[in-house]
Amino acid sequence: MVTVPETLGRLLPGVGLLVLVGLVARWLAGVVGVNHLVVAIALGILVANTVGVPGWAESGLDTQTLWLETGIVLMGSKLSVDAVLESGPRIVGLVVATILFTGLLVELCTRWLFGIEEKLGSLLAAGSSICGVSAVIAVSGSIRAKEDQIAYAVATVLLFDAVTVFAYPLVGGLLDLPAQVYGVWAGLSMYSTGPVVAAGFAHSDVAGQWATVTKITRNLFIAVVALGYSVLYARRGGDDADASLGYLWSTFPKFLVGFLGVVVLANVGVFSEPQLASLENAYQWLFLVAFAGLGLSITTDDLREAGPRPVGVMGAVLLVVSTVSLAVVSLLFATA
Repeated sequence: MVTVPETLGRLLPGVGLLVLVGLVARWLAGVVGVNHLVVAIALGILVANTVGVPGWAESGLDTQTLWLETGIVLMGSKLSVDAVLESGPRIVGLVVATILFTGLLVELCTRWLFGIEEKLGSLLAAGSSICGVSAVIAVSGSIRAKEDQIAYAVATVLLFDAVTVFAYPLVGGLLDLPAQVYGVWAGLSMYSTGPVVAAGFAHSDVAGQWATVTKITRNLFIAVVALGYSVLYARRGGDDADASLGYLWSTFPKFLVGFLGVVVLANVGVFSEPQLASLENAYQWLFLVAFAGLGLSITTDDLREAGPRPVGVMGAVLLVVSTVSLAVVSLLFATA
């Protein structure tokens, strides 16, 4: 039986590395004048692909998701319920439309244009339309995908996560996009939650909040999509799927419950101004540590596993979806 001290002893070295990379990134950001979250990812990628991540740090690095999700929960203290309710119907409508459009476009391209096997195409469709790697893993279980199919899909998603986390802030700056427009656009069209949050806050705090809200709205549909795929494949292959309630609940991003709870508490006046300031400072530091971990988890070896056809599909779809969504979001929110 593993004791608490043993668990801490296994995790602390890696967590210490995350903190160290984050602190160096924060210092470098002040020197070069670039957002510290983007610098943390870039520095992590540099370390992972030069000196490498030592084995003693791997367990601690796996906690990056915990820090990201905790940061998102605390970030709920900064959101205005009135602003969310005002834009909520539009956000939900855009999210549903984007999920359907992206998913169908990937399915059509993979099967008819690129000749990619059906299950790999479905994994790519889920990853691009919902929440990146998390959606790939969730849907892979519901359709019983092969390990090599999962590996190709995950590698492809990671490749575009690495590209978009730097490209989106650059494009947003060049186009001088308003904070809400940029945030909603990033939340709709980027893949994984971590890069979305990082790219959003690289623009501004307001953009980061809207990017996160939009992205977690997409994440809420992960169980629906997993269920849809499981039913589709079950009809074709008998037991070739898993649509159990237990499995679907296991795929649901439960930290969103905490996020909504903090939003409510903050908006009914439970927290004082000093407490709100402390919560903001806390989630900024949590994001810094989480994004250091995100960078450390991206290696060129993993990215090379993405085959040319999956990359071609995802690249073409990303270009179409990002262009269309930016045009629509600009029309809906430019004057907001």
